[in-house]
Amino acid sequence: MTVAPEPTWPVPPEGGWTADDLDRLPNLPPHTELLDGSLVFVSPQSLFHLCAINLLYYGLLQAKPAELAAIREMTVTLGRRDRPEPDIIVVPREAATDARQTTFQPGDVMLAVEVVSPDSVARDREVKPRKYAGAGFPHFWRVENESGELAVHVFERDGATGAYAPVGIHRKRLALDLPFPIDIDLTDPQRWL
Repeated sequence: MTVAPEPTWPVPPEGGWTADDLDRLPNLPPHTELLDGSLVFVSPQSLFHLCAINLLYYGLLQAKPAELAAIREMTVTLGRRDRPEPDIIVVPREAATDARQTTFQPGDVMLAVEVVSPDSVARDREVKPRKYAGAGFPHFWRVENESGELAVHVFERDGATGAYAPVGIHRKRLALDLPFPIDIDLTDPQRWL
């Protein structure tokens, strides 16, 4: 009988990993993030998560002005010890500079979208919104699964406090004027399979 070798996990250096390490570490699982100098590995994606991302991504592609780009699952380097990967970001088209690019800068992000998964509840509800607001992202959407239906929690950054203020919760239709006019039917996310 052959015994499979033990998996080799990356051992963090003293002081933790840095944003640049994500591009250098071999064999990291897809969608590995860096939060507070620690690598975060994500669980396999659920069908709800996939459909929610598709629905909002294609809706944003249709609604966004030509000078903006909607980007799926790319990291944003917030600082030396933080490089999260929002499910979707909207950035100026000129920020997508090179086909080899692996990250964006915080000042480029106009909107970040996170779809909450069972393993990311605390990160998506607490940690990431705090970090995104601190990095200056003007708009943030948190997407929740409410009995199989999408609920998009919309937040706008308050310039006076630097924190996100809730703007509304959208269930059947996402109709907004900011960051640009958006109207997305949320009733059938599986149509984007």
